[in-house]
Amino acid sequence: MNTQPAPTAPGAPVSAARQHQPGAREDGRERLVVVGNGMAATRLVEQLVAQGYPGHVTVLGDEQVPSYNRILLSAVLEGTHDREAITLRSEDWFAEHGVDLRLGSRVLTVDRDYGDVMLVDGTTIGFDKLVLATGSIPTLPPMRGLVRHDGSLHPRVHAFRSVADCEGLEAAVGAHPKARVVVVGGGLLGLQVARALSLRGLTVEVVEAADHLLSRQVSESGAKVLRRSLERLGTTVYTGARVTRLVEPPSGPVADGDGPVGLQLDNGFVLETDLVVLTSGGRPSTALARGAGLEVRRGIVVDDTLASVTDPRIHAIGDCAQHGGVVHGFVAPAWEQAGILARRLCGEDVRHEGSRVVARLRATGLDVAVLGDPVNAEGEDVEVSNPITGKHSHLVVRDGRIVAASLVGDLSRVGLITQYYDHGTELGMLEPGDLLLPDVVPTPTVLPDEAEVCACAGVTAGAIRACSSLEEVRTTTRATTGCGGCAGACKDLLAERLGASSQPQPVS
Repeated sequence: MNTQPAPTAPGAPVSAARQHQPGAREDGRERLVVVGNGMAATRLVEQLVAQGYPGHVTVLGDEQVPSYNRILLSAVLEGTHDREAITLRSEDWFAEHGVDLRLGSRVLTVDRDYGDVMLVDGTTIGFDKLVLATGSIPTLPPMRGLVRHDGSLHPRVHAFRSVADCEGLEAAVGAHPKARVVVVGGGLLGLQVARALSLRGLTVEVVEAADHLLSRQVSESGAKVLRRSLERLGTTVYTGARVTRLVEPPSGPVADGDGPVGLQLDNGFVLETDLVVLTSGGRPSTALARGAGLEVRRGIVVDDTLASVTDPRIHAIGDCAQHGGVVHGFVAPAWEQAGILARRLCGEDVRHEGSRVVARLRATGLDVAVLGDPVNAEGEDVEVSNPITGKHSHLVVRDGRIVAASLVGDLSRVGLITQYYDHGTELGMLEPGDLLLPDVVPTPTVLPDEAEVCACAGVTAGAIRACSSLEEVRTTTRATTGCGGCAGACKDLLAERLGASSQPQPVS
């Protein structure tokens, strides 16, 4: 139900100047409002549709475009995917399933007393239940000169979190095809962007404050393999260095295209560059929750029902949610939470017991998989490294079980290792090492039907084998639509089922 608020005295709280309008349901159906239209929100709506949720669903997305796969934005930048290929669900899909999708609708406040949300244009939408799937927002490094007096980023500086960011960077690269680029941040996103730009022929430098690349996911030995892979493309990597200041040329502030700027590092060295890309992380988007008086620590605190510990009518999923003291920044936990919440909203008594971390880095020629927390997990380290071939494998084993792992450059055993990790399979003394060593005579690994292939959507090998095409895999299981790292395995399983050789196919 939409109503217009009464005029408000200057400076008065919004709720104090309007009459309480409970927004009675005209058809008696429960009103569910989802704030956010990203990967977690879309997965939630898909599951609600599939399970026949009887209520009325309204989805509020502040971007003007339909939901899309943020993880594959780097593939769009690289040129291996079209923009349309990363769309998750079109506006027509929402309309066909009776979901009220409102793009370009930014929520200003959540009023728990009135049971509604107010958009920036003054429209109020009543809810019986509310889901916050607001994701995360980029964090800006403590760097002088980054932001102009009007609050905008310097014209040479680009964030990389949204389609608009990707389009802005593409336009800048198109205008300067031989530009020098500095990528600030050597995490998962930073490596994807750096490799994409390198493959487009730009001169790229990466600055990472930690002692090595991907410091939260891989060991120093694995990071050396990653670094060497980037350097083969001509990318220069600086680790243990922080960018402290953007330096304008002596001639004064530059406009777009008027010459290079400088980035000063904390060691005094200055990098001359044409473009700067910020990929140094994000933080949960919790402003709406804080404004509504919900408990927020790092993220919106939720219990095992994924409801706010402050108000059981309000739920949070994905990057903005904090469960069990943990905030995840990966798609697999977000989709797992979305699936559990959909089942609860449809009447099932299921609970969220916490998410495991299975992350993959998707970039052409750069394969990384991370299970758990291999940097901090306690146990015996089993490592095999070959920087010449660009491969590094690391298992953390405790009491004979794999408790964490990281694989760089060779993901041929990732399905089997993930299965052992998920099931807590007790391995023999020689098995961890054997898992990491190549076969003397290479033989394909035959995955059992129950082995998980797509960590993002929780799809097994058997579910893939039941499909007749890659398109059917995408539409019925959602495999390959998350990080994209399972695309090769899905193609191999389809080829195995159909008795055909697996040939390279475009994912888009």
